[in-house]
Amino acid sequence: MNIFQKIWVAFLQKPHSKWQLRNYARNKPVKLVVGACYTYFPGWIHSDVDTLDILKKENWEKYFTPGSIDIILAEHVWEHLTPEQGRLGFANCFAFLKPGGFLRIAVPDGFHASPEYIERVRPGGTGEGADDHKLLYDYRLITKELEKVGFEVSPLEYFDEQKVFHQNPWDPGDGFIGRSAKFDKRNQDGKLVYTSLLVDAVKPVR
Repeated sequence: MNIFQKIWVAFLQKPHSKWQLRNYARNKPVKLVVGACYTYFPGWIHSDVDTLDILKKENWEKYFTPGSIDIILAEHVWEHLTPEQGRLGFANCFAFLKPGGFLRIAVPDGFHASPEYIERVRPGGTGEGADDHKLLYDYRLITKELEKVGFEVSPLEYFDEQKVFHQNPWDPGDGFIGRSAKFDKRNQDGKLVYTSLLVDAVKPVR
């Protein structure tokens, strides 16, 4: 990352993020990116750990009321949390989503068919950021953890136990995931070089 990229990331992560969190229009769909880093999506509120620590309920309460968020988007965030932290993060998302709202989450896929992929993304693996990875999810584990806090889970892209890839329709307008079968530029000519375990977790309307 060059100096100009670093400056842009710093701007997105703190001043711009804080301004968005404090000034978003509460009468419009509230769409929140957590762990946004350098991503920017028009119409979305962007946050990172410096402005919204998803593990701290008081951080959420500073900007939102329970049941007020329409969509939460998290691309490659939860693998950096311990199992206990992951459950707490899921519970906080559940509390602040509206009934019918959802968390779209993407993480490295523990059932991916490529051994090279697994070596890159496993905790302590060789890929960028893997030295901080705490947990490698598969579709069964992430579904179990999300259901524990009350979510209804719809897997969108994932490998199963037999290393077979499954893909269900999803709208990038409801949360864009770059590291996906659909959009990652490394996937060409039908070969899935890099995908994520991608699910929507919906808060039921009761």
